[in-house]
Amino acid sequence: MTMEPRVCLITGASSGIGLAAALDLAAAGHTVYGAARRVPNMEPIVAAGGHAIRTDARSGGDLERAVDTVLDAEGRIDVLVNNAGSVLHGSVEEVPLGLARDQFELNVLAPARLVQLVLPSMREHGFGRIVNVSSIGGEIALPLGAWYYASKHALEALSDTLRMEVQPFGIDVVVVQPGIIRTPFEDSTAAQLRHYSGDGLYADRAEAMAKAAETGLDDASDPAVVAAAIREAVEADRPETRYAVGHLAERLLDLNRSLPDREWDAMVTRKA
Repeated sequence: MTMEPRVCLITGASSGIGLAAALDLAAAGHTVYGAARRVPNMEPIVAAGGHAIRTDARSGGDLERAVDTVLDAEGRIDVLVNNAGSVLHGSVEEVPLGLARDQFELNVLAPARLVQLVLPSMREHGFGRIVNVSSIGGEIALPLGAWYYASKHALEALSDTLRMEVQPFGIDVVVVQPGIIRTPFEDSTAAQLRHYSGDGLYADRAEAMAKAAETGLDDASDPAVVAAAIREAVEADRPETRYAVGHLAERLLDLNRSLPDREWDAMVTRKA
């Protein structure tokens, strides 16, 4: 790598995409700080020369401490990777709104707060990369997952507006849209579907989707493909505004963009 190593803060770095991205960036020579609640799970980052910060993304105080820790040690933050998030399944009618608020707190407001915290340093140094890990669910929607999809749609809208606001300061905003990725992220899907929508009017669809989630997809992509896209966004002179990566990502996005709404609805509910 010929460029100066960049100082990177990555949330949700204890597993899956976040851990893979942290290790990939560290291997490329960047200075990496992983932030997550499960510090022992970030030991591979420390072993690779990076750093681990215990952070609950729902805690404003934790977010401030994480940013201050990096700034105190490095004097700057060049890259913020907003990867921490959660998923929530169940019908709009049956999922308690308190859980929906929590979904938005973690998937939208926590990334927004971190953006507010890192922008002064990025602006001072005339450079910054904000990489928001969304999902193909940031554009598409499927049954019994409204609050997750709504939060990712919101994250993408926030990213689009932010990109236009901070471009004059030398700061790029990038959205990464993973498709079907082999991570623990969806481990609770079947249980959530059965808990919130396993009885009543949505039970048949919830059970069909729960069984599909339990079966999984043998051809799901490894988190490494998303990590590679994140590294490209970090290192490129002029990064793309969006990277759709992993199994079915481009195919499903293309279909959603081209099909009339009712044809899309019929396609994705055919087996659900």
